[in-house]
Amino acid sequence: MTPRPFDSTIPLLHEGYPFVSSRCDELGTDLFTTRIALQRATIMRGAAAAELFYSSGHFTRRGAVPLTVQHLLQDEGSVQGLEGTAHRHRKQAFLDVMAPDTMPALGELFEEEWRQAMSRHGVDRRIVLADVAEEVLAGTACRWCGIPLEKADLPRLTRELSLMVRWAGSQGPGNWYAQWRRRGTEQWAAGLVEQVRDGRLDAGPATTLRVFAELTDENGERLPARIAAVEILNVLRPMVAIARFITFAAVALAEHPRWRERFASGDVEGLEPFAQEVRRYYPFFPVVPGRSVDAFTWQGHRFGQGEWVILDLYGTCHDPRLWHDPHAFVPERFEGWSWDDDPYSMIAQGAGEHARTHRCPGEWSTVEVLRRALVLLATDDRTLPAQDLTVPLNRFPTMPRSGVILEKG
Repeated sequence: MTPRPFDSTIPLLHEGYPFVSSRCDELGTDLFTTRIALQRATIMRGAAAAELFYSSGHFTRRGAVPLTVQHLLQDEGSVQGLEGTAHRHRKQAFLDVMAPDTMPALGELFEEEWRQAMSRHGVDRRIVLADVAEEVLAGTACRWCGIPLEKADLPRLTRELSLMVRWAGSQGPGNWYAQWRRRGTEQWAAGLVEQVRDGRLDAGPATTLRVFAELTDENGERLPARIAAVEILNVLRPMVAIARFITFAAVALAEHPRWRERFASGDVEGLEPFAQEVRRYYPFFPVVPGRSVDAFTWQGHRFGQGEWVILDLYGTCHDPRLWHDPHAFVPERFEGWSWDDDPYSMIAQGAGEHARTHRCPGEWSTVEVLRRALVLLATDDRTLPAQDLTVPLNRFPTMPRSGVILEKG
């Protein structure tokens, strides 16, 4: 295995999502070493690497995520930073509130919020889908979590949640500003937790707000209000991030009109395959970092204890050994597919078993929202005028440059 040049930060920032795969292809390997921001890193891709990273017990998230990312997407004390019994205990709360059998109710809330938003924007000749989708998803997420809309300044909350996602992969003033805004969001959520605890707010049974307000840790101690707030944001923020997938779905419908015609006609058989292909094909978060908890050898590489390791999510979802013609948009590849078919190939939002690993429990909500959005987009009379729909691959996370403009005919 040949180490990369002294530091690959500039090539990574220039090339973006394809960086890892291009280096792996050049070297003829799925694993190489380099430096990112002067820190030695081992970078991996592929299904075997995903299984090692998520399910072997050799890696932890602790100390792996850069602070500029951690403070926006996770913050200290959240489930992503836990391991072992503590992680499984906290993760079960997320699995309870985001269970597959609860998704139809979420989808109905999304449709209600979508129609209300489109009514509000009915006089607008043009709308930017990314902005409207974030607005819709913020309202959906609040209602889903048991947060009364009168308890939320929805435009402000939408903006703050959007900033957390937009600036997570960046450094500098934009990231600092987003972190500053997040502090206020956490205080707002912690205040809601305290109101539930002292009886001033009835969040409703089994809602995210109530579950985390009442949740105890693995030792039976109630979570501090700030930690409960962080976990509530770990439901709200990812739901708003689905707006990026919705913009990609709109582009895919425009580029593959036969699918739009199918969905507009009421044919729902292809909704899930199409939604899954949107998740696989389009770039979301590019990689996930970890640190080795012990020293071991895998495929000829000696991992040292505490070694920084990065798994390529995007490259694995475009690996030609796993996906035929991976750079083509082919929803048919997911016909008959199930979540249990291979948990280490379709890893746009993590790998492994949801209950045992750090795989995102928000996958089911992503697919549910996308299914509903596909029908709503296909039956809407707005069209895509000429615009810049290119997707910059050196922006993390990315979306079409225009945000997808929709125009009335």
